[in-house]
Amino acid sequence: MLRPENSPPPRPRPDELPRPVYVRISDVPAGHCVGMHHHDWYQLIYSIEGTMTVTTEAGIWVVPPQRAVWVPPGLDHAVAHATFCRSRHVYISRHAPTTLIDRCIVLEVSPLLRELIRAATQIPIEYDEEGSEGRLIQVLLDQLAAQAHTNNLHLPAPKDTRLSRICQQLQTDPADNRTLEEWSRDCGASSRTLARLFLRETGMPFREWRQKLRLLYALEKLAHHRPVTEIALDLGYDNTSAFIAMFRKATGKTPGTYFNTPL
Repeated sequence: MLRPENSPPPRPRPDELPRPVYVRISDVPAGHCVGMHHHDWYQLIYSIEGTMTVTTEAGIWVVPPQRAVWVPPGLDHAVAHATFCRSRHVYISRHAPTTLIDRCIVLEVSPLLRELIRAATQIPIEYDEEGSEGRLIQVLLDQLAAQAHTNNLHLPAPKDTRLSRICQQLQTDPADNRTLEEWSRDCGASSRTLARLFLRETGMPFREWRQKLRLLYALEKLAHHRPVTEIALDLGYDNTSAFIAMFRKATGKTPGTYFNTPL
């Protein structure tokens, strides 16, 4: 696939960081996956175009366009690209002069942060840390440290084997409308026990967890430009209105306008 005109050339994935901050440019086709791996540095994976899914032992994060996922050092994670993706990876040393978050979160990328990342792709890899390029990087770090996070794109993963079995089946078929009472017949635990475990291990009731799963699947399908009615039916909703109401409540936007954020 050709690079867009005037776009910066790709930068390879480093074995070690040449400077406290290294920005990697990555354009990948739909369906591309990077298996479980980890780094000895912080990583911001910013999606300029396309949708990515980041999976860790703790759960799933969906990263739509103009959002980013923050990955701390040493955390095993896999990245799957639902669509063609233009992404920017900001690698930051553990010893960078700032305080950074030590958990995986999704970030809203502000216009200022977006422009700082774009500018950082244009400077030399071995930039002058004491000059204007180093000052730009410091502003980038300050903005990252100040970013608010959004949790509505994260789906926590339970560790209990009975819950894991339910969740895996729902990920295979998110339209499955079975109640906990119905699931309990196959799990060897009462519905009350399953409900208590769901709340304890995921921080949300079972119905809310399933709704969050459907929201994340909806984002992937919307990124593929699937019709809203088709998505609603595929996810087990009786009608399009119910799906749109859920989506608006969770994101503050309708499905048709969610990806209209200017690049």
